Amino acid sequence: MSVGLKKISPGGHWMGIAGIACEEAGLNLAQTLLVHTIVALTLHDSFICCWNAKYATNRIRPETVIHRYIDEKWQPLLQTPPFPEYPSGHSVISTSAAEVLTRFFGDQFAFKDSVETYLGLPSRRFASFYEAAAEARISRLYGGIHFRDAIENGGVVGDEIGKFIINKSGIQKL
Repeated sequence: MSVGLKKISPGGHWMGIAGIACEEAGLNLAQTLLVHTIVALTLHDSFICCWNAKYATNRIRPETVIHRYIDEKWQPLLQTPPFPEYPSGHSVISTSAAEVLTRFFGDQFAFKDSVETYLGLPSRRFASFYEAAAEARISRLYGGIHFRDAIENGGVVGDEIGKFIINKSGIQKL
């Protein structure tokens, strides 16, 4: 699920994190399949919800606003995606995935994210899935591709989706 150079899709990244967590927790095959299935379904629902909202709002990106009103030569740190800005997809799916993974592994599950090492990027340590999701969310603001409300509201929606999945599936800590 790599797209572009040194970039992995957010869904692919969270599936990789799910695999890392399963391995670090020493889960058996059945437990590992359960985690991957629930995370995949969570990501699926998150993307549907997010992209429905993106095209319902059809909001322009910061780059467009800055070019039009402030500085036509300004460039964001991250490549601006070719779809509407609101809400932040990374915020929605990262928060929903973190919610579900936290339910499975607990809120103090530390892990080493090595998903992108094959792209030459270093491994990163996180104290929890929530910490990783928070970093994913704010990176979109620092990268210049989202407004703050798209990030904050995307996190709220992701939290609601994650909790909805947990309630409907009845998953418990492994």
